[in-house]
Amino acid sequence: MPSLHHLPAPAKINLFLHITGRRPDGYHLLQSVFMLIDWQDILHIETRSDGQIRRHDLTVALPEDDLCLKAARLLQAESRTAQGCDIRIEKNVPWGAGLGGGSSDAATVLLALNQLWGLHWPRSRLLALALRLGADVPFFVRGHNAWVEGIGEQITPLALPDEVLQTPLMLLKPAIAVPTAAIFGSDALKRDTKPAIVADFLAAPKRFGQNDLQDAAVAYQASSESGNDIGLALEVMQNQFGNSRMTGSGSTVFSWVSPDQTSHLNHIQPSDLGLNDGLWIGRVCRGLPQHPLLKMLNQIAD
Repeated sequence: MPSLHHLPAPAKINLFLHITGRRPDGYHLLQSVFMLIDWQDILHIETRSDGQIRRHDLTVALPEDDLCLKAARLLQAESRTAQGCDIRIEKNVPWGAGLGGGSSDAATVLLALNQLWGLHWPRSRLLALALRLGADVPFFVRGHNAWVEGIGEQITPLALPDEVLQTPLMLLKPAIAVPTAAIFGSDALKRDTKPAIVADFLAAPKRFGQNDLQDAAVAYQASSESGNDIGLALEVMQNQFGNSRMTGSGSTVFSWVSPDQTSHLNHIQPSDLGLNDGLWIGRVCRGLPQHPLLKMLNQIAD
């Protein structure tokens, strides 16, 4: 049966995330720059002739009904194909981290099955399905770093400057996961940041703006029984690297790393930052100029 192996599903970070308002239906209006990074899951997908869709976890166990399965079932139902698939996942990107790992996996499934099942749907048709799966999935289907607005559906490709793509990032994921709905519903959330334009960001891309969800996430966790790991991560990374910012709704924090700090960076572990909890994850990453599957994407008509 046809198959595709070693398919990358890269994570993303929000270089900034501003909440500029709220619609009458409750959805928040935002502005952000999404950047793909080289922390990624790996998928292996094989077709089946019996119509069954199955997932096999090669590393950590995933929820029983994750976005990968939902993506495959949705495409199967909408295309009315009789084919199925086996999806094998090497899960590396942690969930509940603000890194879009599940959305990226779903996008890779849509792109791969579009080819394996011989559908050859245009990208616009895949994007319509992607939006039904989740706000971040269309970004990964498009495959470019992007300026994002609206409720996340307005995605404009953005070529990031070399100073962004060539600067290493240290990412620190605390042990806790953050419920996105609780953060967006928080009384501590700022919802009136002045709208910006792309030129504002490009004038200082590594220093521009803030993450408006950050204070709400810190306040939410501080009020819970789990302590304040996000606040601690922000403090530790600020002290170590001179800058720190949360991505998405958390809980991952990232810092830009200066050239004089890079020699030992690949060997840094959370314990080196004074964090001894073995459930914390530290990772050195770099931005990607485009999705690794872009060649596959370019075979799809818009």
